[in-house]
Amino acid sequence: MESPKEWYTLNNTENKISPSLIVYPDRIEKNIQLMIKIAGGTNFLRPHIKTHKIAEIVQLQLAYGIHKFKCATISEAELLAKCNVKDILLALQPVGVNVSRFFELIEKYPNSKISTLIDNQASLHEIAEMASSKKIMASIWLDVNCGMNRTGILPNEKAIELYKAIDDNPNLKAEGLHAYDGHIHDSDFNLRKEACDKAFSPVQKLKDELEKLGIAIKTIVAGGSPTFPIHCKRKNVESSPGTPILWDQGYANAFPDLKFLPAAVLCTRIISKPTSNIICLDLGHKAVASEMKLPRVKILGDNDFKQISQSEEHLVIKTNEASKYTIGDFFYAIPIHICPTVAKYKSVLTVVDGESTGSWEVAARDHKIHI
Repeated sequence: MESPKEWYTLNNTENKISPSLIVYPDRIEKNIQLMIKIAGGTNFLRPHIKTHKIAEIVQLQLAYGIHKFKCATISEAELLAKCNVKDILLALQPVGVNVSRFFELIEKYPNSKISTLIDNQASLHEIAEMASSKKIMASIWLDVNCGMNRTGILPNEKAIELYKAIDDNPNLKAEGLHAYDGHIHDSDFNLRKEACDKAFSPVQKLKDELEKLGIAIKTIVAGGSPTFPIHCKRKNVESSPGTPILWDQGYANAFPDLKFLPAAVLCTRIISKPTSNIICLDLGHKAVASEMKLPRVKILGDNDFKQISQSEEHLVIKTNEASKYTIGDFFYAIPIHICPTVAKYKSVLTVVDGESTGSWEVAARDHKIHI
């Protein structure tokens, strides 16, 4: 099958469960180094951990001097705090019981600065009242809708009023603005930059208007993986890449200017050959992200495979070379979308130079660790 010289291959596959997810720590480190190089250092770098949710990867980033992180769940925030991260932004507005869980985090991990964001007056009042009752100063960012129309307040007069309310509240500390531009997907860097600058302009205008009122905005947290090379050129703007840590085939196809290395690979086997030109792999919905159109993975090696259907446990492949393969043959595949793929695994295997070196728990896979 694949050459043993390929970077992704294992020296021994006999005892490897399929499907499994493998990560390559040496390639992860190279991605961290490139991320820091693009960002011009770590001062304005706030990577997202939603892609990997793994303590050992956080520790690798800490070892390279990254000291601020972003996350999407209470579980991810707790993982960061357990790793002794000093500055944690929970970038998903807490509602319901998650408001009290947010404060539990603050109380349990006093050595970490844990902040969150809001985009409406009701959330402001709920968080402020709980902060007052607990005698805690809550650190709050204003979530600004810069065009994605998923969360955030539009950057208008109501946004100014809301930020002033945060800044004026004795139980809240206004941290700055947060603007995620995940709707920008242009493959051409120049077009992406144009779209990014256009989306960011109203956010910058909001900052300027607030500062005219005497309210200092120290920091803006902006962007995701496709736009972080653009935002990191701005003054006092923190960029938040996530996917580059592991990378995936979707982003590799879409953004050729970003030279990150794929550092996570699925292993899979042929489980059936139902017809003369079809093989079936054990790589179903439960093993790899399936929210996009086929193909769901890039199957590595020299082959003519065409993915034609997928169900819970099966990935069906059409090939003119089915006779070359036998039941049980082992393959490697790079996910098109890595973030939700990682969350399907309780742990990932680590491989260095073709040898299995252990496993890392996907510790924040669930929505609760302890809190």
